[in-house]
Amino acid sequence: MTTVILAEKPSQARSYVEAFKNSTKKEGYFSVSDPVLANETFITYGFGHLVELATPEKYDQKYKRWSFSNLPIFPDKYKFIVPRDKKTQFKIVKDLLMKADTIIIATDSDREGENIAWSIMNQAKINLKSKTIKRLWINSLEKDAILNGFKNLKDAWNYYPAYQEAQTRQISDWLVGMNGSPLYTLLLRQSGVRGVYSIGRVQTPTLYMVYQRDQEIKNFKPEPYFEISAEILSNRQKFVAKLDPYQRFKDEGSLTSFMEAKDLRIGFQDALIKDVLQETKKTASPRLFSLSSLQSAINKRYHASASDVLKAVQALYEAKLLTYPRTDCTYITDQEFNYLVPNLSGYLGLVSKEVSLNNTEANSRYVNGKKVQEHHAIIMTKIIPSPQKLAALPKLQQKVYDLVLRTTLAMFADPYEYEETTIIAQVGHANFKSTGNVPIKQGWKALFTSNTNKDQETLPLVHQGDKVQADLQTPQKETTPPVPFTEGTLITAMKTAGRTLDDEEAQSILKDVEGIGTEATRANVLEVLKKRGYLLSKKNQLHVSEQGITLCTAVELEPLLTSPEMTAKWELALKEISQKKRSQESFLTQIKKFVSKLVDEVPAQMKQSEGLSKQVKNQKIVEIQDRQQEAIGRCPLCKEGMIVDKGKFYGCTNYKATVPCRFTLPKKWSEKTIGKTAIKALITKGESNRLKGFKSKKSGKKFDAKLKLEGSKLSFDFS
Repeated sequence: MTTVILAEKPSQARSYVEAFKNSTKKEGYFSVSDPVLANETFITYGFGHLVELATPEKYDQKYKRWSFSNLPIFPDKYKFIVPRDKKTQFKIVKDLLMKADTIIIATDSDREGENIAWSIMNQAKINLKSKTIKRLWINSLEKDAILNGFKNLKDAWNYYPAYQEAQTRQISDWLVGMNGSPLYTLLLRQSGVRGVYSIGRVQTPTLYMVYQRDQEIKNFKPEPYFEISAEILSNRQKFVAKLDPYQRFKDEGSLTSFMEAKDLRIGFQDALIKDVLQETKKTASPRLFSLSSLQSAINKRYHASASDVLKAVQALYEAKLLTYPRTDCTYITDQEFNYLVPNLSGYLGLVSKEVSLNNTEANSRYVNGKKVQEHHAIIMTKIIPSPQKLAALPKLQQKVYDLVLRTTLAMFADPYEYEETTIIAQVGHANFKSTGNVPIKQGWKALFTSNTNKDQETLPLVHQGDKVQADLQTPQKETTPPVPFTEGTLITAMKTAGRTLDDEEAQSILKDVEGIGTEATRANVLEVLKKRGYLLSKKNQLHVSEQGITLCTAVELEPLLTSPEMTAKWELALKEISQKKRSQESFLTQIKKFVSKLVDEVPAQMKQSEGLSKQVKNQKIVEIQDRQQEAIGRCPLCKEGMIVDKGKFYGCTNYKATVPCRFTLPKKWSEKTIGKTAIKALITKGESNRLKGFKSKKSGKKFDAKLKLEGSKLSFDFS
């Protein structure tokens, strides 16, 4: 009886191999043995996706050239292919799976892992009903977790609906992208805009959220307002109090009316301490991390991108230091809590703080098995690394591990305790309130800060009935614009479908809010938008490029394409596939209707859009300015165009003019790279300085020479 374990990638396969007693490395797989395994067992692996959806030209060569007449593209049956560079490994995997009696799916324990495994098995055309198929489902790559997982394998067919969900997401993204991208690109080209424009079911509404924020900032007009504040003086001590209830005044007239009605005047006047309230309060430690909340926290602290944080936490998972990263859950189960408790002193040794970890009884704020559906929150594994091992990690990995470590330990510490003092001062017939906090017990906060006085806001000692002086001021202020997105806040906005949830309790319900994308894909969406030049990141702020603005101006004519709420509803519908409440066919039917609507309605919408016409003109101006800034100099042939870097050569920008200019200069000449300084000298003076490093074609010897330009002819000058 032969058993084949299918891992997602080589590093994962090696983690399994290291957990077993014996192993022999083969070409593309391992032969392994261990008491927890059957007699003849092999481990093989993919390179992530060994199987991909075919591009449209694989269905018909006519799709190679984009054309309106080819849209919409709706294949009768979707084709899957193995990329050329992965065919060798696919054949190894296929041959092993063919001869297997039992297949153990050991890819990542998530929807994408299911998609990878089942896609490979289907592409290999295995008779799945003739095999016993099991599922390894683990949250850690520690040896104990792996061995325990293989002792308690699950029925893989129970996870088949998750594969159907993931494949449906893959196909729906293909349908939107392969139709939307040609449609919008061709229409924008008709408007005179060059380039290729990419449309995505998740990436487009994500980009549009940033665009909307940029527009709100751009169009923001500050509005003046007045406040009334009081500086209260008592026994040579003073503190500032705000009008209670707080109120803003739009103009001096409404401010004056209010002050007259309340018997208030600017400057000093008598006041009375109306009330002094003192209350001891406690604050619980932060919730444990999901991937999104960890990405947001690290971005806020260290300005690391969402993609870099995912890579760091993935590396820590593969190093067996953190648990499974692609989780949307902020809870753990009793099982995890029970292994953390006996290891607390070891974990605490990695923190340069003296903190009491007294709360060793599970708290439902953090430990709730009912809230854990697939994977629990990101926490440390049982393995406690040495300080030397941690110090050897890349800096970002150190920071990620440290924050997860401190946040996990915080749930065992006492609450942060402080005394809140509220003073109500009566001035005229109005009340003014001031609040101060004095820490009583640092509790969990000691894990995060070295400054114990940071949270201290002391107020002077006053008593109810004290007569004091109030100095009233009415400063004029202005409203402030919205804050630009960062990658951290955008990840949160994706998770909440654009809704702003900043406070602690609002964050706690994120598990029940359907966002756009998944924990595993959001970072990649942002990377795609940046690589395509639509999103620009500067000083940890995200903004939309001119090209991105053009795309957003075009897609906003079809709200369903830009709506985070609609995309979130799609995500909910996709989840219903894995819950067996909806079929793949019904979901894809809805996507096809949406695509058909785009193809039918968008061309007319874009033709009638004045806003798009204006933006197209703006982009052309920006492109000309960019080309002029990048230009090396005026074209010596046509005297009108500019010489710019065109990738493999230098050429004239007038190559598409009514009378096109074909002037070019090579980037390499006799095996020497010609730099921009030499090119500038050639087009302005007709010759370069003496250059070293040319190589003779005949002798192969190197030589020095000047370059000379006559008309469009380049030659050597040995004088």
